[in-house]
This record gives sequence, structure tokens and C-alpha cells, in this order.
Amino acid sequence: MKKYTTVILVGIIVVLAAVLVGVLTFMKNQPPQERAFQPLAEIKAMEPDSELWGRNFPNQYTTFQKTATNNIDTTYAGSSQFSWLEKDPRQVILFAGYPFSKDYNDDRGHANALDDVRATKRLNLDDTNPKHTPATCYSCKSSNNPGLWDEMGMEAYDKMTFNEMTPNIKESIGCSNCHEAGTMRLIVTNPALEEALEAQGKDWTTFTRQEMRTVVCANCHVEYYFKGDGKYLTFPWAKGTEIHQIIEYYEESGFKDWEYPDAKTPMLKAQHPEFEFFTADSTHYKAGVSCADCHMPYVSEGASKYSTHDVHSPLLNPEQACGQCHTDSEYVVGRVNSIQKQVADTKVATEDAIVDAINAIKLAAANPNADATLLDQARNLHRKAQFMWDFVSAENSTGFHNPEYALNILAESTNLARQAQMLAAQSVNDMSLLTTGTYYQPTPAP
Repeated sequence: MKKYTTVILVGIIVVLAAVLVGVLTFMKNQPPQERAFQPLAEIKAMEPDSELWGRNFPNQYTTFQKTATNNIDTTYAGSSQFSWLEKDPRQVILFAGYPFSKDYNDDRGHANALDDVRATKRLNLDDTNPKHTPATCYSCKSSNNPGLWDEMGMEAYDKMTFNEMTPNIKESIGCSNCHEAGTMRLIVTNPALEEALEAQGKDWTTFTRQEMRTVVCANCHVEYYFKGDGKYLTFPWAKGTEIHQIIEYYEESGFKDWEYPDAKTPMLKAQHPEFEFFTADSTHYKAGVSCADCHMPYVSEGASKYSTHDVHSPLLNPEQACGQCHTDSEYVVGRVNSIQKQVADTKVATEDAIVDAINAIKLAAANPNADATLLDQARNLHRKAQFMWDFVSAENSTGFHNPEYALNILAESTNLARQAQMLAAQSVNDMSLLTTGTYYQPTPAP
């Protein structure tokens, strides 16, 4: 009897030990919970000075400051502010007649957003010129914005010129762009995002914290345009966030960013649709992964565990960024590089097709005997093809956020561009316009 009692006790101890190990392991892998704390500094609502927030959250603020000096490039992008026009000269042709043909640099870290927007050659600061730069261009560049939007409303904000708004903008991107003071919860601060979600019947206040770790990035990392004479910041999501739904929205609105010189195509410029791209049923999104899980992974420092705010490519710290789910980070990096190479190579082939379409349309448009109907059809296909290419090109992952989606979009873009080239040739009954690979210097932007 004593023998059995000993065995039972040993069994109970083993079970309890296993349960304890399981509980401790589970707790270790949980994100830090929001808890009450005694702040060292009281933070007012929408406080733009991130240094004040940093007194209560030094780890987060210290890591955020690193975004000012990170300038490491990955194979296909990075944060050194290199010129896309130099890296890929085709883009000088693709954006001819638009400021992006003058200056198109890769983005640096969040802390540099304000300096970079003020330094770009794309600005037109002549307030007497109808094409002056609107204040709307500051929308994703400063932690002053939430307070300004709350005080004056986005409509009044956007109607001002860039120069007029400049004295009000003193801080780069910071804590108030994503967090609610006091509670530190993640919130929607951009009125354009709130309006876009409402147009889809969505209420962000009902989203889970994990969902908000992606949605909060949509305050900035989205496709947008400036609507009407007031340059009102608008996300084209009324029909949905999928690429064809966005194109349908633009087609119905008749919006254009510029007219391509000589070809006379009404063009669209994609911005940086990371949110739309990632949430289009990507593998990681469907698995419940958020943007922050990869770009702001949890790190430990002593007894403290927090989400690093040194936002950058996961390829620069794969053990932390990918290692929470993938045990072999070396394999993951190799897999990412393979996917990005396929997308990058396909993207260049698509650019060649669009440039050929541009050549054909320009030559056909110069012919007074061109069939106007066929030529307009060619222009419409050029418009769609280039926007689809740009939707992938301007998205900051070289396709990795959603590889299948990227390749499908580029394949369709190439097809539309070749159709546009064919229609242009047919419009003047000149099959020599189907010649490929003929480049020329575009008309200089005004």
C-alpha cells in the first residue's frame, strides 16, 4: 500500500510540475498586459512632444529615437534615402510630367519624416501658383496633426497651403499619432482613416488590440488622394480596399493626378498601400499576424518586456522579428529574398511593357488621322496598367507582404500595357508601333 502511495505522490508531483512549466511558458510568451501605473509625467491629450511620453515609457522612446539614424539598406529597399530614379531610370519615363520624375527617394525612418517632406524637390512652395503644395502633404509627417485636426478640423487644415501650415508643425511622427494619452491604447488619429472605415460600415473602437496593431499603421501606410479644390485627404475605400475596387472608385470619380505629356493619358499615382496589400488575404494576415509583430517585435531588457519602437525591416533582425513563429531564421531570410527577387524581376518586365505602351500612344497621338476611340481605349488601359504596377512598386515590401497578390497584379498590369500598345498601333494602322524596348527622353516636367 505504501508503495502505491509513493507512486501516486510522484505522479501528482510530475503532473503539477508539467502544469507549472506550461503555465510559465504560456505567460512568458504573452505580450505585456496594459496595467495601471503611476506616471512620472502627466501627458495631455494629443501631446505632440514625444520626449514627454518618453519619461513614462523610456524603453519605447529610446528605441523610437533609433529611427532617426537607421540607414541600413536591404537587398531591394531600406532606409538610406537612395533615389529610385537613379536605381531604376525607367521611372523617370513612367512619371514624366509629374513631380515624382524630379525627385523620388526611398523613405527614411519615422523620426526623419518631417525633415524629408520639407526637403523634397517635389514641393511647389509658390503660394501664388495654382499648383502650390497643400498642407495636406503634412498629414502623415507630424505628431502635431492629431491636435491640429481636433482644433481646426481636417477640411480647414487641408485648405491651407504647405507654407501656411509650416509654423504649426514642429514635431516629426511620434507617440500621439498612434496612442491615446493616459490609457496608451492604440487609436485611429487620422480623420481620413476613420471616414474610410465608416464608409465600409466598420467601427474601429470595436477592434481587438491585436487588430489595432495593424489598423493603427493605416493612419499613414495606405493609398490616398487629395479630393477636390480643398485637397481633402481621402482614402479611396468606399467600394473596398482591393486593387480593382480602388480602380473602380477612381474611374467613377474621374480623378487624375496628372496628364501624361504628349500621350494625354489621365494618370494615377499610387502612394504606399501597405495596409491594403497586407490585409488582402495575405498568408500572415490570415494567420492573425499584425504589422507590429514583425516590424515592432517584443524584446526583453532585464525584467522588462516591451514592443520595440525602432521600426524597420524584419530582415535586419530576423531572430527577433521572425523567430517568434519561425525556428530557422536563416531559411526565412533566404525565402524572403527569393520572393522579393521574383517580384522585383517581374516588376521590371512590367515597366518595360508600360514604357512600350507609352511610346506607342505618344506616336499615335501625334497622328491627326488616329482613330480617337481606339486611342482613348489605349489611354484607359495605360492608366490602369501603370496604377496597378505602381500599387506594387510604391508598396514597401517588394511584394513580400502578399507575394501571390503582387505577382497577379503585375501580370495583369503587363497584359493591359500590351493591349494598350496594340490598340495604339491599330488606331493608326501602324504595326511598327508594336516594337519593344525603344526608350526615349520624356518631355521635361513643367
